[in-house]
Amino acid sequence: MSATLLPEAADAAVAFTEPAKRLRFGYWLPVFGGWLRNVDDEQMDASWTYTRRLAQRSEEIGFDLTLIAELFLNDIKGADAPALDAWSTAAALAAVTERLELMVAVRPQYHAPAQLAKQAANIDQISNGRLALNVVSAWWADEARRYGVHFDQHDDRYARTAEWLDVVSGAWSESRLTHKGTYYDVADLIVEPKPARRPRPTIYAGGESETAKNLIARQCDAYVMHGDPVEHVARKVNDMRQRRALFGAEPLEYGMAAYVIVRDSESEARRELDRITNVAEGSPGYHNYQDWIANTQLESRVSLEDYSVSNRGLRAGLVGTPEQVADRVRAFEDAGVGLLLLQCSPQLEEMERFAEQVMPLVR
Repeated sequence: MSATLLPEAADAAVAFTEPAKRLRFGYWLPVFGGWLRNVDDEQMDASWTYTRRLAQRSEEIGFDLTLIAELFLNDIKGADAPALDAWSTAAALAAVTERLELMVAVRPQYHAPAQLAKQAANIDQISNGRLALNVVSAWWADEARRYGVHFDQHDDRYARTAEWLDVVSGAWSESRLTHKGTYYDVADLIVEPKPARRPRPTIYAGGESETAKNLIARQCDAYVMHGDPVEHVARKVNDMRQRRALFGAEPLEYGMAAYVIVRDSESEARRELDRITNVAEGSPGYHNYQDWIANTQLESRVSLEDYSVSNRGLRAGLVGTPEQVADRVRAFEDAGVGLLLLQCSPQLEEMERFAEQVMPLVR
């Protein structure tokens, strides 16, 4: 199942180069009503009205992509809080946007691959080729229990994902697909029309275990990372380049989550950082923090301060004046990151600030 990185292959991969591309700016759609576990009302409610306005405005100010996360429960504000459904939201956004790439998260345990291939192809047609998948091998055991979904152990989840990707990719590329495997059987499957994007919608995925990284290097198109310091991200990019070279495939793209705070002075940025990083036991997201730690295999321990903002976004260090943040962004670009997936609060106002004050310094 997993490939092992041989020393001789790693040495050969050192000379492996990838073409330079323009840095793209993306953002997480706030389907949970925000990203802060200690702030109840972030002025961005989990509603169609807000997400439509944000997506349309993001196109106007220069953003390239939005990531639409998929959880049926709200892991930020607490399980009882509203959370938008990813796939119906994506279908609606496909019809009311023109340029924005829609990266929709999908968890194989929750979606049969043949049906998902059909639904995704249809949304890609609606959007004129702007759909992408963010394949997530799931982590929230309590959510699975509540929704009546069997929750596999870590490596079994990735084995399922690998086979799931075979079925989805085959459905998009072949006129008829027959597949008999450990998890899925389809016979004479027809998916028409095919996706508008060829050869297929981009498949993004993330993960830090050996199992996850080898699967991504073998079967996906892009690797997305949690926020981390530049030097850590550079090592991860180089490692994935070497793994990808083993399979002789086209180079991967690299994306990274980051929480951004831009202010006129360092002291103002620090005050905002202090305000949002005081999650304590008993807060709505604390129980989910324990569940996440128990069901993931991370390269480094996540502190409660990290967990104050989802996806370790603060570790990227995009906090400061416009010039300081722009310098940091350029450093990540030099390390191989081609897509920044930003979170901020409130999302719309802070994205407008970023577009006005930071993007021109980077581009």
